[in-house]
Amino acid sequence: MTIRNHPAPSDPHSSPPGQGDKSNGITPMQRRVLFGSSIGQFIEFYDLALYGLSAVVLSQLFFPTKDPAVGLLALFATYGAAFFIRPLGGLFFGALGDRMGRRNVLVITLLTIGVSTTGIGLLPGYSSMGVWAPVLLVLLRLTQGFSAGGESVGAPSFVFEHAPRSRRGFFINITLSATALPSVVAAFLLLGLSAAMPNESFLAWGWRVPFLLALPLALFGLWIRARTEESPVFEDMMAEKAARAERSTPVRDAFRTNMFKMIQVVFIMGLTAMGFYYLTGYFVAYMQTVGGFTRSNALLLNGISMLVFTVLLAFFGAVSDRVGRRPMMIAGTVALTVVALPSMLLVTSGHVGLALTGQLMFVLALTIYGGGCYTFFVEIFDSETRFTSAAFSYNLGYAVFGGTAPIIGTALVDATGLAHAPGFYVIFLALIVLVFIFAARVPETRQRTE
Repeated sequence: MTIRNHPAPSDPHSSPPGQGDKSNGITPMQRRVLFGSSIGQFIEFYDLALYGLSAVVLSQLFFPTKDPAVGLLALFATYGAAFFIRPLGGLFFGALGDRMGRRNVLVITLLTIGVSTTGIGLLPGYSSMGVWAPVLLVLLRLTQGFSAGGESVGAPSFVFEHAPRSRRGFFINITLSATALPSVVAAFLLLGLSAAMPNESFLAWGWRVPFLLALPLALFGLWIRARTEESPVFEDMMAEKAARAERSTPVRDAFRTNMFKMIQVVFIMGLTAMGFYYLTGYFVAYMQTVGGFTRSNALLLNGISMLVFTVLLAFFGAVSDRVGRRPMMIAGTVALTVVALPSMLLVTSGHVGLALTGQLMFVLALTIYGGGCYTFFVEIFDSETRFTSAAFSYNLGYAVFGGTAPIIGTALVDATGLAHAPGFYVIFLALIVLVFIFAARVPETRQRTE
């Protein structure tokens, strides 16, 4: 690839990626990109986390039924539907990002997800609108999912292309760790609102407050991103294409040249998607309906667990910069296989200390795996089709394995009567991915130069 002439590295505001300033190896622009992308990831997953954390309340308001389990299943079906439009959003925004730049697309995706989440907070319930209430809820969820298909991969790609080469794992995992913080913030916000008002008031309007905060948060994120620059990797690529008078066809090129890599990413990211959405989209309802915990206790324990997730994911991202992505993924699949059943038994024990221990065991295993996979899924693709290829395959994995995780967990408990039944699904999928890593010869990507 042609390398353009960068400003002199002695100017810390204009150092090329990977060189940085003399004090800490990170330029001011790299810091702004890291902060801006992390803020965007926070807002995106704040919006998505609210839906899972509010599942029990939303099922009562939008899917009223005499059997709470049926209402919860209906809500989780809606939860999963948004994931299945994410690959389409990934293709749409990925192609835009590979043509017009990562930064421009991230403005559109962030604003769209903020508006759609605020719309959920304004939506009347079934008692006021009848069947139109769940229909509009589904449409807003689909809008969330479509925009998340671009945001979820655009931000890590943007960070990756700005990051120092030797710290890509740490940079990306810092960005992705911001996807766990929203669950902490949303959980404690819901917990505070729930404790501060009678249950009738919370059901009437209190649950809406966190959703209504989405738009001002999105506007703040846009302000941060306005202070960043397009990645030099993308600018170099576009300059090279312009010199060759080459037309950009990212969707066609992605499927023509990267199909096998995309299949690898679907499975690799599918496992972390399942685990992440067990934590953020299922465990709060799981502890209430199966473990017998109050809403307050379930939110508190899940918030603590996600705070630990945030710290450990960044730590294991830094570890992957030293040992590689593949060893982390292998260790993580083994760890998930070992802890799956014990953690589910502890989570539903009815004892606060044991339930927290169970969640932390699951978090530890999942972040070991995430330390490798979250960089791998961006690093494996070339810059020409990175956004398109990563966005489609990442979101397909999240749709198939992440969006279905809550409903599969609920259905397994309902069908077997076993509180720990979701653990068998974790073991099953972890073993499949472990075999796949070896059988499909998933490569080590840490030494890639682009």
